[in-house]
Amino acid sequence: MAAPLVFVLNGPNLNLLGAREPEVYGPDTLDDIAGALEDRARELGLAVDVRQSNHEGHLIDWLHEAQATQARAVILNAGGFTHSSVALHDAVKAIVTPVIEVHLSNPQAREPFRHRSYVAPVARGTITGFGKLGYLLALDAAARL
Repeated sequence: MAAPLVFVLNGPNLNLLGAREPEVYGPDTLDDIAGALEDRARELGLAVDVRQSNHEGHLIDWLHEAQATQARAVILNAGGFTHSSVALHDAVKAIVTPVIEVHLSNPQAREPFRHRSYVAPVARGTITGFGKLGYLLALDAAARL
């Protein structure tokens, strides 16, 4: 029997982690985060599918795919789309697969335009400000859903 699958979806500019503003986002690359998630998923009896796109439509398609494949959960770091995308809000709202919103930094401690999340009202929960650890906490939560 295959391990339950958790999609880990990452939005715009997260491909630049490790190089982009490490004082804000930390020193870890997306590959570092993916590796840590894969290790923790094995411990939890889960499988992860880690993806990144700079295109809003890809994230929406992947949310639909998560539901179609009966994924256990989605961990979503929508990046800048968090604060601007009604379409992403609608996609999360449209699926029954639980979505856990994650942010490396704490948006509430940053510029005022980052204080509003279009994802949070339709996500199961939100974890912010813990860097790479936030993804691992989200995976632990997904294992318990």
